[in-house]
Amino acid sequence: MSDHPDGNNAALSRAGRYPISASVISGLVLVADSAVTLGTGALLYSQMINVNADTLGIYSTVICAIWISMILLFQFSELYRFEAIVRPIANLDKIIISFATAFMFLLAAAFALKITESFSRLWVVGFAVGACGLTVLYRLLFSVAVLSLSRRGFFSRNLIIVGKQTHVPRLLERLERMRSDVVTVSALFIDGASDSIASDLPILGTSKDVPAFIRTERVDDVVIAMPWSSEKRILSLVDELRELPVNVYLGSDLIGLRLDFREPPGHFNNAPIFSVVGRPLSGWSVAIKAIEDRVLAALILLLAALPMVLIALLVKVSSPGPVFFKQKRLGFNNKVFWIYKFRSMRHAEKPETKTVQATREDPRVTAVGRFLRRSSLDELPQLFNVLNGTMSLVGPRPHAVDHNEEYSRKIRGYFSRHRVKPGITGWAQVNGLRGETDTPEKMEARVRYDVYYAENWSLMFDLRILAQTALTLLGKNAY
Repeated sequence: MSDHPDGNNAALSRAGRYPISASVISGLVLVADSAVTLGTGALLYSQMINVNADTLGIYSTVICAIWISMILLFQFSELYRFEAIVRPIANLDKIIISFATAFMFLLAAAFALKITESFSRLWVVGFAVGACGLTVLYRLLFSVAVLSLSRRGFFSRNLIIVGKQTHVPRLLERLERMRSDVVTVSALFIDGASDSIASDLPILGTSKDVPAFIRTERVDDVVIAMPWSSEKRILSLVDELRELPVNVYLGSDLIGLRLDFREPPGHFNNAPIFSVVGRPLSGWSVAIKAIEDRVLAALILLLAALPMVLIALLVKVSSPGPVFFKQKRLGFNNKVFWIYKFRSMRHAEKPETKTVQATREDPRVTAVGRFLRRSSLDELPQLFNVLNGTMSLVGPRPHAVDHNEEYSRKIRGYFSRHRVKPGITGWAQVNGLRGETDTPEKMEARVRYDVYYAENWSLMFDLRILAQTALTLLGKNAY
């Protein structure tokens, strides 16, 4: 097994790396195309046409019609596919034909409605040439910037390949021929003898070492390159990787009836692989979730600042000990973090060696603490966890480290809930699974809800959970 070279290690661990997402790039380009088309038409109208109420309506209609037609034609011509975006010269003919077709539609409609005299032909020509030219120019500059930053490691996606020595070389050969500037193969994990692998890439172990490696390194994508006759091992490995925040793809070979295949994103440049596990939050979802957390947490903190000060005073005067309780929990991708709460129990001089969940009428809980726990006000300091990025407003509730270890041995797929950030509230909590989980059945039910949330996230889903949390804030199943 070869050593991990410094260059690959730097690529895997780069803190300022923002792995590119084909869906995000496509969305940005669609917005930019719209801005260029609408902006060009509006600017030429303001400079070439006498602006008044009579002309504003017809020119606005024409500009919007061209914009809608252009977007639809671009979609039809697959100009929002990632490979088309990063290779605008190769798709120059499609861009020109799409604009020409959009303006031909406009002229045909104008002749049919007999309104050709209502707008300037010079403006139409200027609009067509200007919008098309600017679109080509900005797409060219955009592709140069994206590819340049990708080659420097800022946008590149780190890919590891795990498989058999008979399959991995074939996949590497295909990937080399279909070279993608935004995907970096960082390491290999080979089952069986690896002497015949003619590659400079480091071989860091076997398929059994992959989960541990992903938990310590920055990995975006995993490709499994095994013979599909190794059905049990592939399915077992896929199950293990479902618990990790990575995208999993299956290299081409006869297990298709057992796994749901999806076309891989455009950044893989038509490589012969199939998607079998997707990262729960990717593309625009990551940005939307981050904005949601930061904005709402800051607003709630502003509104709750005075009550939090009063709670802190009550905790301090009601019993000796610190105002805040902190404890290590496992969060996103099993990373340990400190969670903060208002202290609701009597302060113990010697910390407990084993975490004991609070029970009904628990003698350790103070009078003030009992109220705080019933109303969930003890959770308010976790807003600071949300702001520092270790938690989210909505997500699976984080459990104590020793509880995670215990339940992971009893419940298959338990760590799948750690594929997203833990939350102050969650789908399991608003469905009655709040407070003590004193049986494996309760924990299994909580895990099912948590995994469902991770795989079905949306902004509206989060807002629904937050609304349900507010309505059940005074529930009685936590103590």
